[in-house]
Amino acid sequence: MKKYLKTDEWNIIEDQFHPDRQRMSESIFSLGNGRFGQRGYFEEPYSSDSYRGSFVAGITFLDKTRVGWWKNGFPPYYTRIPKAADWSRINLRLIDEELDLAGWDVDSFNRRLDMKEGISYRDMEVTSPRGNQLRIHVEHITNMARPNLCLIKYSVSSINYTGRISLVPILDGNIVDDADLPNLKIWNILRSGSTSSCAYLWTQTRREDAQVCYAMTYQFFKNNKETTANPIRIEKEKQTGFSVGADVKPGDNVTLIKYTAIASSLYHERSELVEHSVAEAREAKSIGWNTLVEEHRRAWQEIWDETDVVIEGDPEAQQGIRYNIFQLYQTYRGDDPRLNIGPKGFTGEKYGGNTYWNTELCCVPFFLLSTPKEIAKNLLAYRYNQLPKAIENARKLGFKDGAALFPQVTNNGEECHSEWEITFEEIHRNNIIVYAIVQHAALTGNMDYIAKYGLEVMIAVSRFWRQRVSFSQPKQKYVILGVTGPDEYENNVDNNWYTNYSCIQCLKMTLRFLEMVAQQYPDEYAHIRRITNLDQVKESARWRDIIEHMYLPEDKERGIFIQNDGYMDKVLESTDNIPAEERPINQHWSWDRILRSCYIKQSDVLLGLYLYYFYFDTETVRRNFEFYEPMTVHESSLSPHIHSILAARIGKVEKAYQLFLHATRLDLDDYNNEADQGLHITSMPGSWLAIVRGFAGMQVLKETLCFSPVIPQKWDSYSFKVNYLKNTLHIRVGKEIEISLTAGSKVDIQVYGHPYTLERGTELKINMPMCQ
Repeated sequence: MKKYLKTDEWNIIEDQFHPDRQRMSESIFSLGNGRFGQRGYFEEPYSSDSYRGSFVAGITFLDKTRVGWWKNGFPPYYTRIPKAADWSRINLRLIDEELDLAGWDVDSFNRRLDMKEGISYRDMEVTSPRGNQLRIHVEHITNMARPNLCLIKYSVSSINYTGRISLVPILDGNIVDDADLPNLKIWNILRSGSTSSCAYLWTQTRREDAQVCYAMTYQFFKNNKETTANPIRIEKEKQTGFSVGADVKPGDNVTLIKYTAIASSLYHERSELVEHSVAEAREAKSIGWNTLVEEHRRAWQEIWDETDVVIEGDPEAQQGIRYNIFQLYQTYRGDDPRLNIGPKGFTGEKYGGNTYWNTELCCVPFFLLSTPKEIAKNLLAYRYNQLPKAIENARKLGFKDGAALFPQVTNNGEECHSEWEITFEEIHRNNIIVYAIVQHAALTGNMDYIAKYGLEVMIAVSRFWRQRVSFSQPKQKYVILGVTGPDEYENNVDNNWYTNYSCIQCLKMTLRFLEMVAQQYPDEYAHIRRITNLDQVKESARWRDIIEHMYLPEDKERGIFIQNDGYMDKVLESTDNIPAEERPINQHWSWDRILRSCYIKQSDVLLGLYLYYFYFDTETVRRNFEFYEPMTVHESSLSPHIHSILAARIGKVEKAYQLFLHATRLDLDDYNNEADQGLHITSMPGSWLAIVRGFAGMQVLKETLCFSPVIPQKWDSYSFKVNYLKNTLHIRVGKEIEISLTAGSKVDIQVYGHPYTLERGTELKINMPMCQ
């Protein structure tokens, strides 16, 4: 772990300059608003180690697949979101020096990310090689209220310098996308230009013709008085902007406010991009900094009113949970079904900015439970709209009759992954999409989405499983061979328990909702039968046969489910046997050694027990947890929160707390030694789920919302809101449990198995049990 950030409940603070941790800090201080985002690099040039990266949502580049051994089914090209132009650049120049913290003395340094208001601050005092001392204050905002705007206020005060200070706001299209491929050309500059107060840069990606236009204007102040000094225009091949300045003496101050508008071809006609971005930048200037910032603050307040979790007595946990919610909302707005959530969001290029099954596992339940807005529905629609591509992906692998295999990695529905043991074998991903569809119905009480869209997906996925299973004559059971489960430290195995079990559940859910839609939505049912050519009698019979005769590996003597065939042949030992200097093992061990070991990246069996909790009693969960968790290295970002939830359910509260901290501060404390590459955005809502589904024990059993709260010893209390069947409940757990209905009219709940009816305006109070 790396602990160098101060603990504060609403702020992320770096109170010293850490050049050796610059890339990690750039990840941690990333900013975004769902339409665009960037790593937290300095606005001015920095010649030492840095990873400058800015990204625009939905703007992709078609890159050529590069593999040594080609497999049928690999994509010839894959889509990724490339680094975009640097719209935040502001150079600071003296008469014959330019600010570069790699070469100047940093006398004091403080960087602060205000999560409550969504503003990044940087304050520092610096001394140039010639002895000139300056005090610098920067405020940086990616506007949540106006999602095309980036706002920067850059102030410089002279401590001992007499002469001219120039501030140079530019739009920089000179982007090197990948250190391994420095000559790869991604962007064409279509046109750039400037007037006396506004500059623009119009860019286009090669091959796909996606376009982005950036426009900027500015205000310049000396000693808090706006000046209209004539700027020097900067017009280079890949840069455009201005140089504005003033003569100063010690005690004087100059300030530049940079208003940048970012317009993309995802939302505007290409021919109108320049006009639109220039107009929006100018409008921002006319509205002014103060009004725009106040709108931005109100937008964040609305988010926090819905999603904030309050933890009393543990500032580290409080900071961590808010940071995770903050970064998720910076990445995804939920208003466009064409967009999804990349595992790194706008904080890095790893995974290409594409979608993984993490979205359905973590993000969909978070949005379903944390907000009454239909954000989760747009995430489901994203998958539905790509169903034809999923059917095409399955066809490439030899499946037919409308069977669908949703891709492991995608942006537009096509598979963008090219490691055979993952691309073709980590097929459990199909089932989590069906699971998410069913969760939407269960938590909203609305079947419309399933009737109109979801059932079509469920049929296509079930057809995949009908063809993917094999019937074993020796076992007289259906088996699933040659797979990789969620635990990617077990590749190309047979009968992964989670894959087999989730296949059964997928088929069961399809059968169940076929009957419900037929009864409740006859018109939609007739439409689905027609477009899918469904032979319900024949296909349902085969699905039921698979359900009844699926092989599920288990060790009856131990009372546990076996991760996959052959797992119990390994040397079974605890992670305590791994030397600390060899963790994480994926950065120190050979892949061969990892595959032969018993160590688990994330437990497949425990994931199944978490998702399908309504089928398993507490003792079954306990036996499996106590067997698998000691061998789990938690090197998947999806692992700690799942284990925390299960630990809380079986009464291991302090173990649950340690795993919760791991999930919550995974990036802030860099547990996996990779925060420099970007944040783990799509696993971040897992920490919220660990509180709601773990410590508060929220479950839906027999269509009733149930709670069985526990509380870590360190906490005085915790509280949150949860949405269920169009009702919003506020839950506070401390010395007593307090539950109130803040939206809706009436809802039946259970607490520790006892039934209660909540009505609007009343509060339920229950004493916490002495023994949790």
